[in-house]
Amino acid sequence: MQKIIGVISLVIGILLLAWGHNIAKSVDSQVKQLFTGAPTDRAAYFYIAGAALGLFGLFQIFWPAKSK
Repeated sequence: MQKIIGVISLVIGILLLAWGHNIAKSVDSQVKQLFTGAPTDRAAYFYIAGAALGLFGLFQIFWPAKSK
């Protein structure tokens, strides 16, 4: 059960990273980045959430909790 949760978390994390990348490459985001020099907050939130969820999924898959 723990590995299934890990795989699902990893897949959702990868999807969030891809979605954040698409948001960062949108015209609106590129115009804002041109003037501010930083990516939009929304893209950064998707990057952070995707990386955190992906790491959680990897830990669940490769280092499962030891049962007593």
